[in-house]
Amino acid sequence: MKLTLARINSGPAKTFHAFVLLLILILPAATQAGAREITVAAAADLTFAFHDISDRFQRQTGDTVELSFGSSGNFFSQIRNGAPYDMFFSADVQYPRKLEAAGLTEPGTIYEYAAGRIVVWVPDASKLDLHRGLAVLADSAVHRIAIANPQHAPYGRAAVAALRHEQLYERVRDKLVMGEDISQTAQFVQSGNADAGIVAVSLALAPAMKAKGRFIEIPAVDYPPIIQAAVILKSSREKELAHRFLNFLKQPDTLEVMRKYGFALPKEAAGSERGRD
Repeated sequence: MKLTLARINSGPAKTFHAFVLLLILILPAATQAGAREITVAAAADLTFAFHDISDRFQRQTGDTVELSFGSSGNFFSQIRNGAPYDMFFSADVQYPRKLEAAGLTEPGTIYEYAAGRIVVWVPDASKLDLHRGLAVLADSAVHRIAIANPQHAPYGRAAVAALRHEQLYERVRDKLVMGEDISQTAQFVQSGNADAGIVAVSLALAPAMKAKGRFIEIPAVDYPPIIQAAVILKSSREKELAHRFLNFLKQPDTLEVMRKYGFALPKEAAGSERGRD
C-alpha cells in the first residue's frame, strides 16, 4: 500500500492526481454557476402542489424555482410597485390581466393553469354533520368560521359568494375570522382558533390537513369560478427559464400533480362537483 501511494505521488502520476483533485473542486462550482433561478410569486393555495412541482423541475433541469406564497391581491400590489419577481401565479385571472393592461407583463404569456375549489373543513374531533353543507355553519356550536380576507384573496371572495348564495352570510357574518390568505385561513381552523373553515380543496387534500380533518366540497355553482392564471413579468431577467417553467406546467405529468392536489384545468372544472366527508 505504501509503495502504491508513493508511485501516485511521484512523476506523471502526481500530475494526474492533482488534475483529478482540481476537477473534483471545479466541477461542482461550474455546475452551480451554470444553474439558473427564477423567483415566483404564487397564490397560497399552491403551497403544497408547487413545492412538489418545483422539486421535479429542479431534478429535471438543474435550475431552481424560488417560491413566495401569499395572497394574490397583495402580490398584485407588490408587482405594480416594482417587486422583482419573474413570474406571478395568481388565484384570480383578473390580476394578471390588469398587469398586462398596465404593460407590466411579457406579451401573450397569460396562461390559465387551474380552476380552484372551496370546501368546508373541520377537525376530526368536530361533531358537526358536514352532510348539511354550508348550513351547518349556522349552528350555535360554531362560534368562529375562518375564511380568507375577500378584499385581496380570491378564495375569500368565493367563500362570501357561496354564503350569500345559501342566504347564510348575514347569519354567520359575526362569526367570521379572516386570514391574510388561504394558507393562514387553514392554519386558523387547524390550530383550533376557528371551529370550521372555508378553504381551498388543494390545502384540504395536502397531508397536513388531510390527516387531521374532514371536508365537504361546496358546489361550484354556488360561487363564481376561481380561474387561476400565470404570467411572465416584463421585468424578469430570466424570461427564457420562465417560459420553460411555464411549459413544464403544461406537461401531462405536471398536470397530474395539480389534479392530485384538487386542481382542474378551467375547462375541466365547468359544472364539476366533488366532495368528501
